[in-house]
Amino acid sequence: MSADPNAQLLALSPLDGRYAAKVDALRPIFSEFGLIKARVKVEVEWLLALAAEPGIAELAPFSDAAAARLRALADGLSVADAARVKEIERTTNHDVKAVEYLIKERLKDDAELGPALEFVHFACTSEDINNLSYALMLNEARQHVLLPKLDQLIQVLRAMAHEHAALPMLSRTHGQTASPTTVGKEIANVVARLLRQGETLAAAQMPGKINGAVGNYNAHVAAYPDIDWPAFSQRFVASLGLDWQPYTTQIEPHDGIAEICDAQRRIDTICVDLCRDIWGYISLGYFKQAVKAGEVGSSTMPHKVNPIDFENAEGNFGIANALFEHFAAKLPISRWQRDLTDSTVLRALGTAFGHALIGYDALLRGLGKLSVNPERLAADLDASWEVLAEAVQTVMRRHGLPNPYEQLKALTRGQGITEASMREFIAGLDLPAADKQRLMAMTPGRYSGLAERLAREI
Repeated sequence: MSADPNAQLLALSPLDGRYAAKVDALRPIFSEFGLIKARVKVEVEWLLALAAEPGIAELAPFSDAAAARLRALADGLSVADAARVKEIERTTNHDVKAVEYLIKERLKDDAELGPALEFVHFACTSEDINNLSYALMLNEARQHVLLPKLDQLIQVLRAMAHEHAALPMLSRTHGQTASPTTVGKEIANVVARLLRQGETLAAAQMPGKINGAVGNYNAHVAAYPDIDWPAFSQRFVASLGLDWQPYTTQIEPHDGIAEICDAQRRIDTICVDLCRDIWGYISLGYFKQAVKAGEVGSSTMPHKVNPIDFENAEGNFGIANALFEHFAAKLPISRWQRDLTDSTVLRALGTAFGHALIGYDALLRGLGKLSVNPERLAADLDASWEVLAEAVQTVMRRHGLPNPYEQLKALTRGQGITEASMREFIAGLDLPAADKQRLMAMTPGRYSGLAERLAREI
């Protein structure tokens, strides 16, 4: 980022402007510096792997000290080093070739590594380096940013589910009053969904390939026909912590990236669903929001405390998902053995994950301001005695009373049902005394089934 304090005002993307500080965790991973650093790492590790192969007689094995110097070049790559790569690229007009030239530039005066210069980028096509670099970047973002943030959200929601496990709440199916639940159980539903999709995101394989210009090891075999190059490739890809992709064209087919994008998109969709539900519950008065000193809810209506965090989260998750959907639909498609449409699309990966990260933070911020309003919850339940019709007609069915559904339908549908009218109906039923007594004692607030237990078990 520029040292100019006003630079953010001129940023084209809000990720580098308004929200810049919120995506700092992703900047070292998905920025162009992050991509260059990943490319240097792959090139260095490839050179080290080649030097360790006995069948490559022209490349002497490196000493431990030389290997350490190589890895230090990758691990310690600075922004100034990346700027040098960009300077070289202005001549080469090729970003991966510029990385190769930087490494050669740094090795040329090294007594031990200098003779290995022509084995930098040996038998590689640019996509060999790129696919592995993006795979490493995605793994780092997933493991160190996305999954920890998701875990934080799950922990907050789980605590809410447990805290409000027994607090009854009127359900609304199709927007109409329905069998009661509890606040905690509704939150537990979200936790269960996020846990499932989090497991999918964590378990998704991140494939990688290094097999040459069209995936057939053509140049490799031309130079060293006696080496088992597929086995060598598999060992190398696995050494990077990636899943080996044995069959490709020039490019790794990106199905793994599509899987990760789809998994993150489902997580974001669950979060949007939560944002909209919480927004609605705030509107109903079921939740209150803490007022922060100095904040303005509306520019004209002083009384308002708007659910801005949930709206911000929903909007950012939506932007992220629009990109994730495009990535998953586009990246696995490439004309014949290679076209370059994936190159510019892959550069936008950080944008999608950046908006997802902003969405997480806004959602967490909003949840942190919430407090339940038990009085409002109780008032809605007390005004909705019709929801007990389900319980009454089900007990009637058990004991073989005639037309239970139809009787309750005639009593409740489109009519105002009060506590008195419901109890009068129950009193007139020919039911065993214990069942009648249980129904007579029931209230909308006590008719929540196993909701409390389910909320506590998540």
